[in-house]
Amino acid sequence: MFDTLNLDKLKEECGVVGVYRNKDVEVARMVYYGLHSLQHRGQESAGIATTNGIHSHFHKGMGLVQEVFNDEVFAKLKGHIGIGHVRYSTTGESYVANAQPLVVKYRRGSIGLAHNGNLVNAALLRERLEDDGIVFQTTIDSEVIVNLIARFSNEGMVYAIERTMDLIRGAYALVVMTEEQLIGVRDPHGLRPLCLGKMDEGYVLASESCALDVLGAEFVRDIEPGEIVVIDENGYKIKKIEKQIKRASCIFEYIYFARPDTTLDGVGVYQARMNAGRILAKEHPAEADMVIAVPDTSIPAAIGYAEASGIPYGEGFIKNRYIGRTFIQPDQSLREAAVRLKLNPLKQNIEGKRVVMIDDSIVRGTTSRQIVNSLKKAGAKEVHVRISSPPVSHSCYYGIDTPDRNQLIGAIKTVEQIRRIIEADSLGYISLEGLVNSTGLPTESFCHACFSGDYPINVMKENDNFKLFERLKGGN
Repeated sequence: MFDTLNLDKLKEECGVVGVYRNKDVEVARMVYYGLHSLQHRGQESAGIATTNGIHSHFHKGMGLVQEVFNDEVFAKLKGHIGIGHVRYSTTGESYVANAQPLVVKYRRGSIGLAHNGNLVNAALLRERLEDDGIVFQTTIDSEVIVNLIARFSNEGMVYAIERTMDLIRGAYALVVMTEEQLIGVRDPHGLRPLCLGKMDEGYVLASESCALDVLGAEFVRDIEPGEIVVIDENGYKIKKIEKQIKRASCIFEYIYFARPDTTLDGVGVYQARMNAGRILAKEHPAEADMVIAVPDTSIPAAIGYAEASGIPYGEGFIKNRYIGRTFIQPDQSLREAAVRLKLNPLKQNIEGKRVVMIDDSIVRGTTSRQIVNSLKKAGAKEVHVRISSPPVSHSCYYGIDTPDRNQLIGAIKTVEQIRRIIEADSLGYISLEGLVNSTGLPTESFCHACFSGDYPINVMKENDNFKLFERLKGGN
């Protein structure tokens, strides 16, 4: 099941939460509320695992957070340490066995793990582990990670995670639960976000700071690329792996994935989106009567565009917030009806006007054309489309669900061709330089491979396989 309006958007893989409290506090409901605040990062499945220091418990299922959990489930999720996960699948099929967290027994107890991201060498590692007799229960790369951690656990959990980080390649933000510790891990490039918060007698780890706000936790810091944070009864400690690797945080977090009330790596997402709108107005001005947004993620950029251009901002669409998720419809007329059901033009606001329509991205172009046509049918005299990201022209291998490159309209068509396809009166994309400037951070801080093709991690080449095999063998 999918959100029909967002079929033409990139999808984040998931969101993670971890909570550590003193032993008198049950954390399952706290993890639940944290997951609720991260629901936008994954609507396919949800899960929570907890431990009381002796026994571990978990529950996961297909659907939204509120559909998976109830009072009966919470009664069974005992413990003062808990981790949670919401998922949109990019690796592994869509069924409950692939839902997270994963909880495995090993010689020293149990490990719970929730993972946001995607490994580029998971298949190679999985093959090697299977050759050594490991039996996998899922098809997701997260099970590779938890098996490696268990494999190297003889000298302690931090050592095991360091060894695992030395082998895996790709994007990962992890929350790991043992009987005594809550551990957070961020990949050396910082591709996926993770932050730390402090609450009374405890701590929170989460993909976004908005989850800390919901739980009443005070933001402490972002987990930096390559860092491991270990939380136990004595507080928290940070360890950074020694290898120096280029930082490359995903810039699409600021465009679309993160909630606007989140702060990522010191930058407020709402402000970055407003800045992008201001820059877009300077790069691609338009003569128009009104600026509107495709709700909801484009609203800050539309406000920024209106402010910089002097064109009034107004509502152009009414969004049905109660539609939930809808099946992909089998023919074009039903797909168009589903879009109209979710997003309907506000005719009295746009009739007879020249409008600038702000959206955050165009992936395939199909939905954009439907939305432009809906505005014109509602009486808009002209529709000038402005996009607060550059053309998406390359696939992502790090946990973002992107189509094959030949399905990316930005890879196979010019801007003018795209304008004609979506039937807009004009079309303008923000430049990559302008997008980076909207964050206030240097360009070398980001992965922007989906726009530039400049990948920070190459999919492992065959001539590197032997070296990796030997390093894994050394851990036997």
